[in-house]
Amino acid sequence: MMRATAALETSRLVHRYGERTALAGLDLEVAAGEIFALLGPNGGGKTTLFRLLSTLIPIQSGSARLLGYDVARQTAEVQRRIGVVFQAPSLDKKLTVAENLHHQGHLYGLSGGELRQRADEMLDRLRLADRRRDLVETLSGGLRRRVELAKGLLHRPRLLLLDEPSTGLDPGARSDLWDYLQQIRRDDGVTVVLTTHLLEEADKADRLAILNAGSLVALDTPDRLRASVGGDTLTIETDRPEELAAAIGERFDVPAAVVDGSVRLERPDGHQWVARLVEAFPGRLASIKLGKPTLEDVFIARTGHKFWSDRP
Repeated sequence: MMRATAALETSRLVHRYGERTALAGLDLEVAAGEIFALLGPNGGGKTTLFRLLSTLIPIQSGSARLLGYDVARQTAEVQRRIGVVFQAPSLDKKLTVAENLHHQGHLYGLSGGELRQRADEMLDRLRLADRRRDLVETLSGGLRRRVELAKGLLHRPRLLLLDEPSTGLDPGARSDLWDYLQQIRRDDGVTVVLTTHLLEEADKADRLAILNAGSLVALDTPDRLRASVGGDTLTIETDRPEELAAAIGERFDVPAAVVDGSVRLERPDGHQWVARLVEAFPGRLASIKLGKPTLEDVFIARTGHKFWSDRP
């Protein structure tokens, strides 16, 4: 049986800015109908990948295909079939909501009754119908983000690229955004690929790829990635982390690592280890924190440093 065409495929994708490597041979595959997150700290490579996929910058090495079309060789076909919502605002603040949609429609060859019908449809679906005559400059950040989405979906793309979609949104608006992403995936079969540096946002995706310094360090569902860490995580603050990590390893024969100045270990029965460590090293522990594995723990396990570390 033939394999269904993936919505997104990259193979050995490399991109450099001078001496700096932004993407280091990236291989990805996203299935049609997925909500897929590209998670990484600033400088991890996700914005460069977004620019390549949205045809903003040319591919230097490797290949990428969207909806079966080669991004480098079939750029026009790709552009007609994708919707893009950039992190930076793309709305004309001096125009009304409806005027922004109409100008977007003209870029895709829409006009007349068809354009009005699609604009009305988007305004209804994104609960903007009563704002159609409002100037964009009068709207809140959450409403502007909804107008951006309406623009990106006006031509009915099969794949939607979102660059940091929650930028500037309050928690309520962020929740509304995700409700809508789930709706268009469910009702229209739209594939959603988004970049984010927010761990809680990536947790809502069907699958996610974690990028660090241009390399793929993890790829799976959020639940499976957390399960891969195993057990509970204990984070210990101390004046001499290297000494304490070595002492824990010698005393209990368990691996303890120093991560950005803190001692970190993973144990299946973490709650029992809190008292055990305090008793074994009296006066040497400033604090100890116990938690279930998070996506940041996955990042630490795969990279050796924290998600928000200044290290490359």
